[in-house]
Amino acid sequence: MGQDRFSTFAGFSFCSDLDKLTADVAVIGIPFGVPYDVSQPPDSMNAPAAIRRESAQYPDDPVAWDFDLGGTLLGETCARVVDCGNLPGSQSEPLKNQKTTETAIHKILAAGAIPLVLGGDDSIPIPVLRAFEGCEPFYVLQLDAHIDWRDHVNGISEGYSSTMRRASEMAWIKGITQVGMRAVGSAREGEVQAARRYGANLIPSSVIRQRGVDPALSHLPSGSRCFITIDLDVLDPMVMPAANSLTPGGLEYFEVIDLIHGVVHNNQVVGACIVSLVPEMDVNNIGSITAMRIVWNLIGSIVRKISNQVSGQ
Repeated sequence: MGQDRFSTFAGFSFCSDLDKLTADVAVIGIPFGVPYDVSQPPDSMNAPAAIRRESAQYPDDPVAWDFDLGGTLLGETCARVVDCGNLPGSQSEPLKNQKTTETAIHKILAAGAIPLVLGGDDSIPIPVLRAFEGCEPFYVLQLDAHIDWRDHVNGISEGYSSTMRRASEMAWIKGITQVGMRAVGSAREGEVQAARRYGANLIPSSVIRQRGVDPALSHLPSGSRCFITIDLDVLDPMVMPAANSLTPGGLEYFEVIDLIHGVVHNNQVVGACIVSLVPEMDVNNIGSITAMRIVWNLIGSIVRKISNQVSGQ
């Protein structure tokens, strides 16, 4: 695992050895998951680097006032955030990629840190969530244009169209809320029925547009543990042109930010994934900037929650 010290997210300290990790939040890049075609380079392989690059465009930003957060990135907290670089991987070794991911997330959790994953495609949350086996149960909030309930695609059951189906099989996940789906996706009628039989709360993008974020937040019991996974195609192409599935009617930037802030405020976030950015499809770096700002808000809101818990507020 390696990363140039000067290209870490927002200039945070670099941790090169997860066995020596000391942090409250650990940013980690996972470029390689389980592809459907090993002969093609993964679309989101360069996403972690693109997100980090935008976070360092203006070196003073971490100490400048941020109007999304109402203060600087870390505010007055003493929380420690580190960047653990990228996990090694290979398009041709999907099983090894999964094992490497599970081992790394296990180590982050063992250190008492919250993993914040920069993907990579939407197959990556599967081994990330598996690494929580043995932990206290939690809910999953997925933001995505698709429900990802395919059992398999051409015999592959661990790819990006099966993420929530695999999550539903993990006993330590108490429930799933899915937000942002719209138009025609990969799901057939059988997948939608399977999601509903499981009890997944399916909240289309149109509901958020009409009623705001409360319908999503209401499905997450106050104070409960929650994992957030964000496929960036949940956003409207106007603010996220760097995704493979460009479909009008997606969530706006502030709808995603309001969801993040609401979940962090009401619940205990145990981890997060941001996946499916395709830098090569970007327009004027708008997609990479948007992805970076989502990560930025996750970090800023999580460290404030940690600080409040420590101070007893």
